[in-house]
Amino acid sequence: MLHRHAMIPSPDASPPVPPDPTPLLEADGALYVFGYGSLIWKPGFPFLSSHPARLHGFHRRFCILSHRYRGTPEAPGLVLGLDRGGSCRGVVFRVAPAEAAAVLAYLEEREMTGGVYQRRLLPVQLLDGGGTRRALTFVADRGATAYCGALDPGAAAVAIGRGHGVMGPNRDYLLNTVAHLRALGVRDAGLDRIAALLPESGTVTPATIGAERTTPADPT
Repeated sequence: MLHRHAMIPSPDASPPVPPDPTPLLEADGALYVFGYGSLIWKPGFPFLSSHPARLHGFHRRFCILSHRYRGTPEAPGLVLGLDRGGSCRGVVFRVAPAEAAAVLAYLEEREMTGGVYQRRLLPVQLLDGGGTRRALTFVADRGATAYCGALDPGAAAVAIGRGHGVMGPNRDYLLNTVAHLRALGVRDAGLDRIAALLPESGTVTPATIGAERTTPADPT
């Protein structure tokens, strides 16, 4: 069954040129995409099926400053990246061969325009008995200007609590991710800790990070 989602356009006007999808396809001809943040609850592309999955060697972390999508240059927000070490539970989407080129073009525009991610094809374990598949995913580029590494949970909560960009409040991004992970039976201790420390909605707290990083780089 094809799950039809309208392609969600990126606000950026000059998307990168997508690669040839052929080398990214699995033996069954499908493109597999691993989602660990907003892709879980807002994939924005059509897919045949979705599967709970685990990626080894990377973990989910709020390690990327957002000056546009979830914040501004004056009050940067934070978005998730895959950083080195550990493992990460998420969702794998199986994309039909006929849709692969269009979905890849969409993901390139959504994830790669800001220069904060590296596109990787990594082995991912499907947790519903589907074995292991090579899945397209986007890991944090530690050399990017917007990469901010491991933040204190309190500092992350302050930034997320006051962040608001063209895609809406930063706190919604966090809380949507937490809620959808819990629906999958996943408790991410790091995200739960930040969510528990969020200031009350509407509270303005002076930013404690990001003042020296003003180059726009804003994935969703």
